[in-house]
Amino acid sequence: MRADEARNELGVVRIHENVIASISAHAASEIEGVKRVGRVKEGFMDLFKQKNAGPIKVEINKNEEVLVNLPLIITYGYNIPEVSAKVQENVRLALERMSNLSIKEININVQGIERG
Repeated sequence: MRADEARNELGVVRIHENVIASISAHAASEIEGVKRVGRVKEGFMDLFKQKNAGPIKVEINKNEEVLVNLPLIITYGYNIPEVSAKVQENVRLALERMSNLSIKEININVQGIERG
């Protein structure tokens, strides 16, 4: 059985990668200093991409470990490494609490800063 699956007497429960991305986004946005999760600006070519292709990338490796790549926009004036570390910890706690998945990496990609 895969790490993103759980079996009970009624059947199998699977956690889709979009759910992992959604939990990660919510947990990241709870941290003070995070302006938003995602790219700086959407360009003209982004209009033609799939609507459900979010900026968060989730992978489950062959060892059934979860890797999350999370792009952030940080509020101007906040310490970027401190905010990033808090986001990593909050995302890890949220994913473990809500999914029981094994988290290997939570990579933060600060893509910009904006005034608050």
